[in-house]
Amino acid sequence: MPNANEDTPTALSQAQHRAVSELLRVAPVADDLARRFQAAGFSLALVGGSVRDALLGRLGNDLDFTTDARPEDVLKIVRPWADAVWEVGIAFGTVGAQKNARVADTDWQFQIEITTYRSEAYDRTSRKPEVSYGDSIEQDLVRRDFTVNAMAVALPEKEFIDPHGGLQDLTARVLRTPSTPEESFSDDPLRMMRAARFAAQLDFDVAPEVVTAMTEMSARIEIVSAERVRDELNKLILSAQPRKGLTLLVDTGLADHVLPELPALRLESDEHHRHKDVYEHTLIVLEQAMALEQEGPDLALRLAALLHDIGKPRTRRFEKDGRVSFHHHEVVGAKMTKKRMTALKYSNELVKDVSRLVELHLRFHGYGTGEWTDSAVRRYVRDAGPLLERLHKLTRSDCTTRNKRKAVALSRAYDGLEERIGQLQEQEQLDAIRPDLDGNEIMEILGVGPGPVIGKAYKHMLELRLENGPMVHDEAVAALKEWWAEQN
Repeated sequence: MPNANEDTPTALSQAQHRAVSELLRVAPVADDLARRFQAAGFSLALVGGSVRDALLGRLGNDLDFTTDARPEDVLKIVRPWADAVWEVGIAFGTVGAQKNARVADTDWQFQIEITTYRSEAYDRTSRKPEVSYGDSIEQDLVRRDFTVNAMAVALPEKEFIDPHGGLQDLTARVLRTPSTPEESFSDDPLRMMRAARFAAQLDFDVAPEVVTAMTEMSARIEIVSAERVRDELNKLILSAQPRKGLTLLVDTGLADHVLPELPALRLESDEHHRHKDVYEHTLIVLEQAMALEQEGPDLALRLAALLHDIGKPRTRRFEKDGRVSFHHHEVVGAKMTKKRMTALKYSNELVKDVSRLVELHLRFHGYGTGEWTDSAVRRYVRDAGPLLERLHKLTRSDCTTRNKRKAVALSRAYDGLEERIGQLQEQEQLDAIRPDLDGNEIMEILGVGPGPVIGKAYKHMLELRLENGPMVHDEAVAALKEWWAEQN
């Protein structure tokens, strides 16, 4: 890769030096693969995100290549070389492979994608791109989404190819399109969401002409499948700067088509007048939830933070004293969350978890600031189930008051709740609360077979367990018989 010339800013030279260092690290694998393509009469280049990340000094083990070889030829070259090959994307010209290699005394497992030079476009009625193969790398690069992803390094000679000024834009931290934004977004409307995602992931600005095109063409996103939209939204939400991407989606009108509940929050005043609007409050809650993550980005937590107040627009009421109320917005919001996430094709498990967190996010405040009874603690833990730790984080994040004294009081109150949970956990195994008698024991004691009455008895015993804590066996039997006598 050539060094920058004398007229190139120092930042470009530094970026190229980083790229050289990164490429040298993966060279044994990349060059080996390139020579195999050369021997078969084809060319190979590292391309797109891999080159961008190399220039940023953050190239990982995911390597993207482009080639003039057709997919069937790629398979012939790669199969004898790779440790695993898959053809999931072959209809779009992409062959996937895994290569295990030892590089600089470190074992690596490279995930590789090799895509034939191509161009693709949507028609007005299709949700899938029409793929046609190209014959030159220049033709391939011009159909890519952004200039920072339209750079390549020809292998094994390490020739840097940058026909659209991607290196300059990378240094300026700006997202532009290789062709006009209108052409690019017509080819694949999902690129509008990718602009927001990359802005969030890389903390880049989006060029004004790109923002204008996103705004004017936002309705075009509806031609894209829900699965592709969901995947881009996930990447945005899991990024380091989700506020930046979400703001862009809302400001351009894209959110009106993919997540309309979010821009709807801009119109609603918070009931405590703590912020200009619930939308801003929501973004702060998301950022505060992120700060509490301990093992990397948590999609369920972040989605719950983003959606926790979406029930407010539908429940807004203007009270006689001038205040605004949103009674039961958590219940309405949980239903709206389920509907939106289902439309975006999220898994049933994730839909259930996020909806439940939205439903429970106000539960803590329902108990006031007084001393929590054992019964209240048990019910709180039982209702949260395996989501308890996430509920802790969401509830703490939902405090965005600017009143420091009030914020400290709420934090201490929740500290107290967590202490109470810890104390009872040690005594009672709260995460596995069951009645003191199981269904078989209940049937034996009552002399009744399976049926609705056993379910009612089980529920009654569970309520006693939650209210009073564990009972010894004889006490439980007596309590069951007392209930049975009342039923008859």
